[in-house]
Amino acid sequence: MVPVENWGKPPIMADDTHAPVAQATPFPRFIGSEIYRSSSYGAWHPLRVPRVSTVMDLSRAMGWLPAAQFVTSPRAKPAALTGFHTPRYIAALQAAEAAQGVSAETRARHALGTPSNPVFKEMYRRPATSAGASLLAGELLAKGGVIYSPAGGTHHGMPDRANGFCYLNDPVLAIQSLRRNGARRIAYVDIDAHHADGVEHAFVHDPDTLLISVHEANRWPRTGALTDSGAGQVYNLPVPAGLHDDEMALIADALILPLVAGFRPDAIVLQCGADAVLEDPQSRLTLSNNAHWAIVAALRDLSPRYLVLGGGGYNPWSVGRLWTGVWATLQGAEIPDRIPQEAQDVLRALTWETPQKRRTPAPHWITTLRDAPRGGPISEETRSGVQYLMRRARRWV
Repeated sequence: MVPVENWGKPPIMADDTHAPVAQATPFPRFIGSEIYRSSSYGAWHPLRVPRVSTVMDLSRAMGWLPAAQFVTSPRAKPAALTGFHTPRYIAALQAAEAAQGVSAETRARHALGTPSNPVFKEMYRRPATSAGASLLAGELLAKGGVIYSPAGGTHHGMPDRANGFCYLNDPVLAIQSLRRNGARRIAYVDIDAHHADGVEHAFVHDPDTLLISVHEANRWPRTGALTDSGAGQVYNLPVPAGLHDDEMALIADALILPLVAGFRPDAIVLQCGADAVLEDPQSRLTLSNNAHWAIVAALRDLSPRYLVLGGGGYNPWSVGRLWTGVWATLQGAEIPDRIPQEAQDVLRALTWETPQKRRTPAPHWITTLRDAPRGGPISEETRSGVQYLMRRARRWV
């Protein structure tokens, strides 16, 4: 097996009235917005922590985000969201934001105003902004290139309801936008700790969309079984608690990369959720951020169009460091052993309180971006799951 630090070559180098004309992207573009700095799902919701704003600040402090590579995300128009979501649901989401409340009927039908999907000030505008980024990305990639949108990756959203902290499903909208802009065969790879149930719902019967989801077994939403296959292009790998870097390297080498390369996609969308690392409170997986960066790099040259999204991630230090390293990887920037003082100040300013206590960051969460590698023996469950899916892939081909 190839060590995680060696596999994959290093990378070279909207449906909205504000969206620019489609153009080639000669260097990676970062789509972001200030809306993420000032909005929160609520005082004790897992998504109360700053994430995208931290990545923006940290990338700038590292000197990796010049103005020429930053694109301000448009907010998607309601009509642009109905490629996947129902008009009635979009209207209900807008009404809930305006009223700052929902009726019992709306809560029951659309899952708005629940503990997972609460009412908050920007509950339509914030997800519509990340959806606008994904729609815009499809246009910007019409002639090829690389786009990074860390606010994206809300892969649980369903057509008529919110689901799992996701009010809209921007990965689905991204795939639809890529297809409208010339990409016929699209590979969607998801390494979030949770199964990409909303994306699978949208494309389970589409043979021109390859879906690969690596997620923790027996974790919400408890979908994505190994044996699910759809039209033959759905590959779900539930992995056991404790998954580490060496196991993810095996999964990449023996499953993800062969499947994507064999599919010959016109575009790749990678959902790079940061909740599969050891420090995250929402999973029992134990990856280091090296595993994510290796997959980002390895997929880079397998398609002319490459869109990398965020996703889960609930420890502000680990998600900020991981997603900033994703941006460095996409640019081919060298990640130093110790980050400069200005970058340390960004991380030092973060806070993370739970109902029980205020968390104190480990020293290396402030001074470094790269985790120490986390390896170990390959579990039989992981190995046999990979082998099962590859046998099925050979039958399909």
